[in-house]
Amino acid sequence: MKSILLLLFASLLLFSAKAQVNDPSQVGKDAATNHVNNNMDNAAENGLNKAENSIKGLFKKKNKNGNNNQSTNNSANGNNNQPSNSSGTANLKTYQNYDFVPGDTVIFESSLADEQAGEIPSQFTVSDGQADVQQENGENVIHVPKGDGATFTPRMDKQAYMPDQFTIEFDFKNELFGIHHLSVDFGNRVYYTQDPAIMQGITFNNDGLNWTLGDINYPAALPINDPMQWHHIAIAINKTAGKAYIDQFRVVNVNNLTGKPNNVTIHVNGYENSFIKNVRIAKGGINIYKQTTTPAKIIMHGILFDVDKATLKPQSMGSINEIFSLLKKDPSLKFEIDGHTDNTGDAAHNLILSQQRANEVKAQLVSMGIDGSRLSTKGFGDTKPIDTNDTPEGKANNRRVEFVKR
Repeated sequence: MKSILLLLFASLLLFSAKAQVNDPSQVGKDAATNHVNNNMDNAAENGLNKAENSIKGLFKKKNKNGNNNQSTNNSANGNNNQPSNSSGTANLKTYQNYDFVPGDTVIFESSLADEQAGEIPSQFTVSDGQADVQQENGENVIHVPKGDGATFTPRMDKQAYMPDQFTIEFDFKNELFGIHHLSVDFGNRVYYTQDPAIMQGITFNNDGLNWTLGDINYPAALPINDPMQWHHIAIAINKTAGKAYIDQFRVVNVNNLTGKPNNVTIHVNGYENSFIKNVRIAKGGINIYKQTTTPAKIIMHGILFDVDKATLKPQSMGSINEIFSLLKKDPSLKFEIDGHTDNTGDAAHNLILSQQRANEVKAQLVSMGIDGSRLSTKGFGDTKPIDTNDTPEGKANNRRVEFVKR
């Protein structure tokens, strides 16, 4: 070992001499000092780096898998930009107390896969500012550039289309904050003159949101200020009652809503670049657990999977938790879990995929403590549509999990 170190040091001195230095030992010391200060780019510095790296390599310990590279990622997922709604067992566990259940009929579903990058998303009307389609990590998303911001609303047949009971979901990220400079309105623009006949909208800032109770701080455990981090936003409204969720947290619960909702309008201020995807609006949202008699068939649109996979998305836990509560409440209750897809892709593949998804839902319920003998599964693929397959909303309604009493 000593001979190797001496050889490396001699090589360094020889390299420094070739750089036309009069006093090699002095320059070696100067190079070391400048190396620490990180401001030298001459030949002596380069020679020192080579020697230093060689010496470190001699003393580096191998890890158990034989890989000398040491990870510098801070995230448990190994990626600080991992979306909050990405799938995985750990994320399902973080959503174990999630109670958001989306409406039972989808009336708007954003579909950006076939959109042209740089163009205005065709499903939305942009009434103010700028918004375009950009590709992020292989998928198309709505981009609101830094500047004037944007105000946009789903392109619907009529301006006032909202029922008394509905849910809204979308994913949002901001280049400087997790969530900031964002509002969701129901016919009135926040900060503008309000029509008391129209329901009040919600403003999301970097430290909290503002609804009918004034400013509400986000939970301390919510990493809301991480830049370029996707966050899942969910809003549920039933006449005068409303709830708003960010990721697995219910941030606010109000019961003093007034006025009627006309539509859903998203406004993003242009202080930073912001991004939105997976916009879904659904009507209804009956709490099955509170019903006196369990329906013969329960249709769930809130049990979601990764594209073309049987991997549960964590926000599915709201719907799964509701079924779990039913099964715990009535030990005699048994379900056949039926998986259904839309008609995208090959019919034979969809049949297999729907069976795999039904099996995954059963496995999750069993992992939560439900006896597997109370659950059976069946996949129907795209053979039993309940809506058209010609629109994004129709496809979304056909992608479902049904729980049939047996």
